[in-house]
Amino acid sequence: MFHIYITLAYILPNIYVFFRMKNLFISKKYRPWYIAVYLLLALIFPVSHNFLRHNPDFVSQFFTTVSGYILPFFLYLFLSVLVFDLFLLLNLIFKIVSAERRKSYSFRRAAFSSILFISAATVIGGVVNINTIRVSNYNIVVPKKNSDMENLRVAFVADFHIQQNTRLGFVKQFVRKVEALQPDIILYGGDIVEGRGEKATPVEIESALKRIQTKYGAFGVLGNHEFYAGQDDGIFFEQAGITLLNDSVIRINDSFYLAGRYDEHFRNRKTVHEVLENNPADLPLILLDHRPTQLQEVSQTPVDAQFSGHTHNGQLFPLNFIIGRMYELSWGYRKTGNTHFFVTSGLRLWGPPVKTAGKSEIMLVNFRFE
Repeated sequence: MFHIYITLAYILPNIYVFFRMKNLFISKKYRPWYIAVYLLLALIFPVSHNFLRHNPDFVSQFFTTVSGYILPFFLYLFLSVLVFDLFLLLNLIFKIVSAERRKSYSFRRAAFSSILFISAATVIGGVVNINTIRVSNYNIVVPKKNSDMENLRVAFVADFHIQQNTRLGFVKQFVRKVEALQPDIILYGGDIVEGRGEKATPVEIESALKRIQTKYGAFGVLGNHEFYAGQDDGIFFEQAGITLLNDSVIRINDSFYLAGRYDEHFRNRKTVHEVLENNPADLPLILLDHRPTQLQEVSQTPVDAQFSGHTHNGQLFPLNFIIGRMYELSWGYRKTGNTHFFVTSGLRLWGPPVKTAGKSEIMLVNFRFE
């Protein structure tokens, strides 16, 4: 049903764009060409998404890849046409452009070209954005309690969505970035891998991640995509040198506690109180939970900081505004009660390889214990 909803959400705006562009910009003698080209491009996404994406042959994979750029292109084509229609509506009131000028060939050509250019340029910018890893820096102070530690440098990432076709170059860029930051510990917030089967990810990617060396190691939790892809057995994480925390708490170097929860997709996951029930409150406590939900409940526990992902901050503008309404914190940082909450917009992507909302980020959080 999810794929049907996505397809309908794609087709319905396209019907609007198809007829509006035809009526606004395309003269009668070019309309057969327009209809053919538009339908050819518009059908790439629904056909490849629903019928070709699991086929391993080159042609199917080519059209599946192209469809990843087609989807956001038509999104911004729809928004551009919508803005132009709003301009025409305002023009009826304020007479910004005369009727004669608006119907002229030069005006229609300029408007048509601008709409196509803006849509394409937005997608290109989103491709550059998603392939450029940025670091978001934060500094917080938490109670020291009985810890003998004064500072802790945490690198946090989520939503890597690694699969067979993930570029090794991007993974190596990530590894270089993390190594340059010199964190004391690296945390993975779920949806790290989504390929199916034991050979779903290249050995080179697993080896690259395993080479990251920190003082206290690498820890992570499962996201919903690990469950979808059958990667919740933890084999990938073991091979990549990442210790999973499944509704569990560990004591690190007698200096702080690190806890991790199953994703909400796991039906039998414990409540946050059950996870922490046997945990003494004598040291600082950090919690990993893939989704940024139950913030109020967590703020009433001894948790000093929680790290989450999942939202991607909507990934595509203006979906970030919808996601912002769905979550109390959809991206960034907030302190609720005595708990510091961090939600990353994700290191990579889900769906289209384009990011026009948020950034591909590593969160670097400097803890000072007082």
